[in-house]
Amino acid sequence: MKRTFATFDKASGFSCREIQNADESEDENMKIYISADIEGVAGIAHWNECDKSKADYKEFAKQMTLEVKAACEGATEAGAREIWVNDAHDSGRNIDHSLLPKNTKIIRGWSKHPYGMMQEIDSSFDASILIGYHSYSSSAGNLLAHTMSGQFQSIKINGMLLSEFLISLYTSNLEGVPVVFLSGDEGICDSGRKFSNNIKTVATLKGVGESAIGEHPVKITEEIKENVRLALKNDISKCIINMPNFYKVEIEFKKPSNAYRNSFYPGMKQVSDTKVVLEVKEYFEVLRMFVFILGF
Repeated sequence: MKRTFATFDKASGFSCREIQNADESEDENMKIYISADIEGVAGIAHWNECDKSKADYKEFAKQMTLEVKAACEGATEAGAREIWVNDAHDSGRNIDHSLLPKNTKIIRGWSKHPYGMMQEIDSSFDASILIGYHSYSSSAGNLLAHTMSGQFQSIKINGMLLSEFLISLYTSNLEGVPVVFLSGDEGICDSGRKFSNNIKTVATLKGVGESAIGEHPVKITEEIKENVRLALKNDISKCIINMPNFYKVEIEFKKPSNAYRNSFYPGMKQVSDTKVVLEVKEYFEVLRMFVFILGF
C-alpha cells in the first residue's frame, strides 16, 4: 500500500507534506488508531445514557466497548499488529479495556494536548478509525448532536458547520494518517462520505425528532468488524484528503458573556453579541484555540 506523511513543526508554525510511495504487502503489520465516542453508538437516545452518574449509562458504555472491540477485531484480521484506542467521551473512562484484544493500548482521561480526541496520533500510524461519532451542534441528525461543548450554538470552519468528526479528520490528516472508517449516526456518516467516497461507514442510528431508530446492536457490531476489515484491505492512501491552506473559524455562543470573554483570545474578533471569529493559516492554531476556549 502507499503511505502519505505530513509533518508539522509546532515551533515554526509551518507544515509540509511529503509523499512516500512504498509497495507493501497486504498482510503487513499495521499500526492503527481508534478514536471512540458514545453519542453515536447503536441505540443511544437520551443524555442519561451517556452520563456516568445515571443508571442508564452502563448499557451504553458496554455498547461503546463492544463497537470498539468489533473495530479492533476487524483491524486485526486485516493485519494490524498494534492498535491504540482513545476513550474520547466525557471523562475518558468509559471503555472496558479487559474486553478488547491483547494487541491494544488505551488512552484514558485527557492529557490537555490540542489533539484532544486524537491524542498521540502521529505519522507512525497507518490509518485512523472513528467509532460512535455523532452529528454537529444544532443538527437534526441525532438528538444528542453537539460539537465539543453545550456552550456553542454552532461552530463553522471555512463556512462548513463543524463536527467532532471533521475536527478528528483534519487532525489525523495533519499527521498524514488517513481516516478509513467512520461509525455513528446516519447524518455524520453522510458527512464523512462527502469528504471521501473511500471512507467506509456504518450508520448506527437515525435521529427523528426526539427519537432514535436503529438496527439490532449485534448486527451493528458485525457490520463494524467487517467494514473495518474491508477498509484496511483497500488502498488506504485514497482516504487522504487535502488540507485547507487557510482557516476561518466562526463560533456562535449561546450566551453573549462567553463571546465577550473569548474575544480576548489572541487574534479573535467579536463580530456580534454572540459570535467571535478567528482566522489562521495553520490548523494546529485552530486546535490550540479550542483548548483555551473550552478550558480543557
